[in-house]
Amino acid sequence: MTSPGTSDPAPGRADDEGGAATPSTAAKPLAAKVLTVSDGVAAGTREDSGGSAVTELLQSYGYVVVERRTITDGDREVAAALEVMAVGFLGLIVTTGGTGFGPRDQTPEGTKSVIDREAPGLAEAMRLANPLGRLSRGVAGTRDRALVCNVPGSPKGAVECLEAVLDVIPHAIDLMSGGRPH
Repeated sequence: MTSPGTSDPAPGRADDEGGAATPSTAAKPLAAKVLTVSDGVAAGTREDSGGSAVTELLQSYGYVVVERRTITDGDREVAAALEVMAVGFLGLIVTTGGTGFGPRDQTPEGTKSVIDREAPGLAEAMRLANPLGRLSRGVAGTRDRALVCNVPGSPKGAVECLEAVLDVIPHAIDLMSGGRPH
């Protein structure tokens, strides 16, 4: 229980005494949206296992997933979806899929065209999550008050990359909402 004038830490947030971030169900959950970028999933010929894995992970960390979308691959499709999803939204938008070297893998290009500021430290941390992460071209950055992170389409890769940064996301969102830097 907190005393007057203090508040519970945000979900997944490290405490002020250097404690590690852990999944939690704090009183004020953070909002998240998941955008699956896949021709196969959009056509209904493949299951959205990456989007489902990301959604489950976010929920285990106390996030409320308020929207899930699926679109076809392509930079224009990604840019258009992110522009709409970010309007008036304070929270995390995770894209899954389209970060590799395939000819239709253009999620980073679409993301870069709409973000206001890049967050290279987040993208670098996600790439270091596993050996295949070095093949990811995913980016991270802000669009208005939304934080966008690109993760791979494979469930394992998506979860590992996102887990690498979930401990700092609540602090980033707090800063974007006008919170004080520590």
